[in-house]
Amino acid sequence: MSVPIVLFDVPGPRARRLSLISSIVTGVLILAGLTWIALTLAAPRESGGITLPGYFDPSRWDVFADPAVWERIIFVGVGGTLSAALTAAVLAIVLGIILSLLRSSEIAWIRVPTAVVLEFVRGMPVLLMMLFILLVLNTGAFVAVVAALTLYNGALIGEALRAGLASLPRGQREAGLSLGMRPLQSKMLVEFPQAFRQMLPIIVAQLVVLLKDTSLGFIVGYVELLRVTMNQLATFYGNRYLFSFFVVALVLYLIMNLSLSRFARWLSKRTASKSSGKRLDPTDPGQAMLVAQASAAARQSEANDGFASR
Repeated sequence: MSVPIVLFDVPGPRARRLSLISSIVTGVLILAGLTWIALTLAAPRESGGITLPGYFDPSRWDVFADPAVWERIIFVGVGGTLSAALTAAVLAIVLGIILSLLRSSEIAWIRVPTAVVLEFVRGMPVLLMMLFILLVLNTGAFVAVVAALTLYNGALIGEALRAGLASLPRGQREAGLSLGMRPLQSKMLVEFPQAFRQMLPIIVAQLVVLLKDTSLGFIVGYVELLRVTMNQLATFYGNRYLFSFFVVALVLYLIMNLSLSRFARWLSKRTASKSSGKRLDPTDPGQAMLVAQASAAARQSEANDGFASR
């Protein structure tokens, strides 16, 4: 009869009582903190000798009854954020693929300079990249934002894809070569599709960071959600609505980021189930046959290696 392994002591009556008391105290402190924040925001405040109502007063939110405000926020603010994010996301993925192939090259004069460039780009703040591109290269704000986000996130995506290539069994490469493929052909048709699918949730998670970093465009004058709400509309309607615009911008950023994060979690489960489901579905049927043959040859090669080691 097997004896169950206990990794921790079962809490006794005193430990359970202390846990209950600490949970109640923590809950009370959190509730007290939230109450204090709500009362502070709801309290009237003095500004320039004028008493203004609290932030929850309806007079601070009546501006959102104007459809023109929402048109400005959605079409200009959210539209600018998404256009920069989508453009930079596509370019970053393409750049990441190129950098991962160059970084994993067997030729030293290609691999070493690529590694130096990657380390330099990864160590440079995104905002400094935007300022450098805007001031030194004299580009527009949109180009500066997209180029900086592309460089930084492309470097990170490239490192993720390189890690995915390095994590593949050696049999995958050997199987491709055994089918008569050239090294680059084996990497592109056999190894890289598997590495890309394996790293896809990490790539999507990095795109969430890219979407949030578009708010740095506020500093370089790019018209996106933060600049529209906290600068243009707040200046036009007055500081009376500054907190209201802040809340709206926060909610919209949360909706966009949480939606993308939810997609990343769904994609992680999807790719995990596919990788364990032993089926491949490339678009090109010829590539599908090559990948299937390479996978079978890799499993046979690993089995033979394991038998020979015995």
